[in-house]
Amino acid sequence: MTSARSPAPRAAWLEAYGADPDALVYHSPAWVDLLCSRLGYEDASRLYELGDGRTAVLPMVRRRLLGGAVHEASFPPAWGMGGLIASGGVRQADVEVAFADLLSERTALRTSIRPNPLAGPLWERARPAGVVGVPRLAHALDLDGGFDVVWHERFTGAARTAVRRAERSELEVRRDTTGRLVPQFYELFELSLIRWAAGQHEPPSLARWRGRRRDPQSKLQAIADRLGERCCIWVASLAGRPAAAIMVLQGRNANYTRGAMDPELAGPTRASYLLQRLAIEDACAAGCRWYHMGETGQSAPLAQFKTRFGARPQPYVEYHIERLPLTAADRALRAAVKRVIGFRDVPTASKSAVPIARYGRVQ
Repeated sequence: MTSARSPAPRAAWLEAYGADPDALVYHSPAWVDLLCSRLGYEDASRLYELGDGRTAVLPMVRRRLLGGAVHEASFPPAWGMGGLIASGGVRQADVEVAFADLLSERTALRTSIRPNPLAGPLWERARPAGVVGVPRLAHALDLDGGFDVVWHERFTGAARTAVRRAERSELEVRRDTTGRLVPQFYELFELSLIRWAAGQHEPPSLARWRGRRRDPQSKLQAIADRLGERCCIWVASLAGRPAAAIMVLQGRNANYTRGAMDPELAGPTRASYLLQRLAIEDACAAGCRWYHMGETGQSAPLAQFKTRFGARPQPYVEYHIERLPLTAADRALRAAVKRVIGFRDVPTASKSAVPIARYGRVQ
């Protein structure tokens, strides 16, 4: 007999988090606390004491909507990957337990689960009838063997060539875990919004509104401030001007979660390749097994960029348990809006802060 407790006791949660080899920062209690403080959610995590003596935790948050309806998510859009963590790693039987528990509750208007892409096949095999699925695609790089193996055997020749070109340039790289580089990152992010809008045939004002609503600077600052050493921002600059920046969340595994660049500076210097190389090496040095490179969708150029570092495609599904057909309605509304504005789904590029490296001429 499997029992469930909600919210999950923190001691048991932390034990499961430390015992799952695929766990990400998103699965930690600190991430749920951040969500609750930022968006007004409440902790709805669930602890499963499994029949074999193991434990599993489903990190989740809950919000009460107008009229008393409840929305549960693991996690809300733009807030990372959720899904189960378990002692020794997630098994299909664990997912079946979680699905059965959530279906038996049926109190929420909608329960959404976006699992770790690495566990995608387990979740899909365990999916019960009636659970709505939204196909997704992510990429992840296996760091087994350390950086020397990753560099020589998983990076493609094109990636190594781009990195060496960046190293010969005048780029200055800064690595920060205090949040002091968030403003520089956001400067590039807002520049990228305009570029992405042009590529998608989207009004710039709408693109800025969507981008700032999804990822306001205060959100990124809060992530950096709350996570501290677990949130690393890398910025590559040329002659004092930011060229490219990435944000990486690092715990037992690493996740490249945000990126932005100025193509006029990053293109010729290959700044984005250099930042990825440094972040991947950093993850290897920290003992991470996986370096997640985030959502790819249907973008062939973005997939090509990620596979040049050795990242492999990870098809998976986001799940919705609904009392009303909300997913179908959302799809229809988004499609209608895109038709009206002529939107095109095209790819997007996607301690004190002291310099840790300078490539090119030493000053």
